[in-house]
Amino acid sequence: MEEFDVTDQGQLYLFDSLPDWLPGPYDELIMAGWDPSDRGDPASDPDDDPDAWLATLPPDIRAEVEARSVVAQAPWQGAEAARTALADGGLADTMPPSWMLGKVLADATLSGYGELTDDQLAGLLRACQRQIAAGHAVLARAVTEVTERRTAQSRRPGWSGLAEHVTDELAAELTLTGRSARRLLDVAAGLRRLPAVHEALLNGEIDWARACVLVDELSVLGDGAAQEIAERLVGRAAEWTTGQLRAALARAVLAADPGAAERRKTAARKDTRVEVWHEPSGNAVLAGRELPPAEVIAADAQLTADADWLRSNGAAGTLPELRAAAYLARLSGRDLTALLRSTSTAVADGSASHGSGKHGSSAEPAPGAGSGGPGFGRPQPRAGSVHLTMPLAALAGLSESPGEVAGYGPTDAASCRDLAAWLGGDPATRWCLTVTGPDGVALSHACARRGPAAGQPVIRWAAGLRARLQRLERGACSHARASAGYVPPARLRHLVRVRQRRCSFRGCRRPAARCDLDHTVPFEAGGLTCECNLAPLCRAHHRAKQVPGWHLAQSQPGVMTWRLPSGRRYETQGDPY
Repeated sequence: MEEFDVTDQGQLYLFDSLPDWLPGPYDELIMAGWDPSDRGDPASDPDDDPDAWLATLPPDIRAEVEARSVVAQAPWQGAEAARTALADGGLADTMPPSWMLGKVLADATLSGYGELTDDQLAGLLRACQRQIAAGHAVLARAVTEVTERRTAQSRRPGWSGLAEHVTDELAAELTLTGRSARRLLDVAAGLRRLPAVHEALLNGEIDWARACVLVDELSVLGDGAAQEIAERLVGRAAEWTTGQLRAALARAVLAADPGAAERRKTAARKDTRVEVWHEPSGNAVLAGRELPPAEVIAADAQLTADADWLRSNGAAGTLPELRAAAYLARLSGRDLTALLRSTSTAVADGSASHGSGKHGSSAEPAPGAGSGGPGFGRPQPRAGSVHLTMPLAALAGLSESPGEVAGYGPTDAASCRDLAAWLGGDPATRWCLTVTGPDGVALSHACARRGPAAGQPVIRWAAGLRARLQRLERGACSHARASAGYVPPARLRHLVRVRQRRCSFRGCRRPAARCDLDHTVPFEAGGLTCECNLAPLCRAHHRAKQVPGWHLAQSQPGVMTWRLPSGRRYETQGDPY
């Protein structure tokens, strides 16, 4: 910022040069024909009317100055005005990081936080996040400067080892572990390679966590491709959680260079391992690293099926606790029935493997019992539920476009085809076809009991489902599939979960298959059991919706508007395919 002054009346006046957030330097105004000596320069006479001064400016410059509200009341003069500036739509609510924003934050909290309204407190949270992000950007650039200096100095005779110890230098200067210093060094180098990401961080448009995700996911690509994807997605990164951003980047990387992603996966497979370490609580971690995706997805589904079977047969514990118990039992070779509270005869209720998707396989869990197998004294659960989505062309082997596995994320085409082959071998698998628009939004959907037959072209199989396609409701709902009862019919449940594949809360990535199907307007309050009033909500956000101060509306099928206790509103829609 350049010099400026604020009078007692709260007017912002210009001194010898303009702040850097004005349109161009001061001398450009002079070159444009403005003469402060005879045109009422507020710097020379603070009592002049700013509106009159604005009228003396060239039209194009005046329009930009007015649009940026530069000559305006300074709302941060005093604590009350600073708090007002943080409210929704206030000047400081979207102000870029700067010493000026820091002053707003300091003034607003000078007398504590109790006088902030909920709305102003939300603005404070967002402003702090932007300020911290800018600090991280400066830190990263400073780390890069240290690296560049030590690299240059290491070219001197006898100084060759200097650059090798930048990590140690950072660890000492910042009191970091060696691993943390190395991580900071790596991310700083990645930000140097991705200038659009560094700029967004400096401007407070993204935070450090999102910047790290961008750096990590794009590291597999060359500079050109990585920069192109970064420039394309960084503008939306602020709208996404780190999980959503990572998924979008994974899809973009797989689409841009499937070979690069496959090479990284193959190279990392050499580091396949099982690790053991301590948890802060005193418990332990046992984790497999760099494992084949298809096998991990299948094993994860098996653990869920094990946990469901244990719970249905009387085992105590939550689903995550039972998954962990099954995990250890499977690895140690123990009989799952040993985990049951009672030794009385149990009736198995397993789930057949299944998948679903845009162009893949899908099925609801079907009851049944496995044969048990060696070492198991009672019927055991079969393979668990898998929901696979992949483009039709990728299933046919005509493209390498990535697919997605619910609860796992974007998955390369080869792993998706492996999963589809595995799923297709189970008679309980249900196959689905979803037609999407150019924006990736689901338009219509059809289900089949069987996938493509051996030797049958996938395209021909899909064409055979054309007559079964059901158009999903969009815009004004016709209520054609509305049900009179509280519990939605299976077909309606399925279509809503096709439309919205995840929880409807902003940023939540819980798969719809693991969510409650909520009536947006409660059924007992007259809400319809219909596509326009049903949406998947995970249990936590279903409960949040029911708490005083929270409100959820569905203006049209799948378009959800959340109002938080602060009064701020956020709109969500189902993730595009």
